[in-house]
Amino acid sequence: METVTTLARLRPATDALRTSGSLALVPTMGALHEGHLTLVREAREKADHVAVSIFVNPRQFGPNEDLDAYPRQMARDSALLEAEGVALLWAPPPDEVYPKGYATNISVEGVSSGLCGGDRPGHFDGVATVVCKLFNQVRPDLAFFGEKDWQQLAVIRRMARDLDLTRPHVDAIHGVPIVREADGLAMSSRNAYLSAEQRAIAAALPRAMSGAIAEMRGGMAVKTALRELSATLLAAGFDSVDYAEVRTGADLIPSVEADPENRLFVAARIGGTRLIDNRALG
Repeated sequence: METVTTLARLRPATDALRTSGSLALVPTMGALHEGHLTLVREAREKADHVAVSIFVNPRQFGPNEDLDAYPRQMARDSALLEAEGVALLWAPPPDEVYPKGYATNISVEGVSSGLCGGDRPGHFDGVATVVCKLFNQVRPDLAFFGEKDWQQLAVIRRMARDLDLTRPHVDAIHGVPIVREADGLAMSSRNAYLSAEQRAIAAALPRAMSGAIAEMRGGMAVKTALRELSATLLAAGFDSVDYAEVRTGADLIPSVEADPENRLFVAARIGGTRLIDNRALG
């Protein structure tokens, strides 16, 4: 595996890979877990070569968020990726991605509204901007993202379509199903922030979501099921619930229908840790 930290070296490295087949990109912020490695394996099945980026993107963190505390484990992550057969690791420093005088921002309307977009102003502008830059830097044929960040995936798909970053009628952006712990909690780098007591509480999130979906499918009004879901999480020990909503799967339009194509989205906090999850109602 080749590790590249400058654009000057990245371009010839990716050009060389493309001479012998297709290239997939798995963008990450590092602190890799089995969810990330699942993305890598999916990419290896569908492309001849896999590139992974590790970049803790400062533009998607708010002023009071965990940019400085976000786990950075480059040596460990590099070893994991090499063991998975990754061809190239793109690990630029911040000033390589955002050089002095950088002044461009990408904003995706509609799908970025509400949910995490409401709780984290500017977050999805930072996501869209850095992913657009990564696509232009690596120029992959395919890209892979986890469905745990479903709203992020919707933003990236819309941005790529609107800016003609992928070929027309080609499904170049692949969403990969959520990888979960044995107790159902969605894998996340931020799970490492949880104490043992908080981790036990966190397991209530997937259970409460499954219960709410069962209630909705059994005929309970969506709004009632969402109120009960929030109350269940608070009773279990969560400190707050940022949102519990049902939205359409593709366009993320709020809905009060228990349509199988709709999804349940939840964000809740334990101490300083914010956990998100989503599930299809069908």
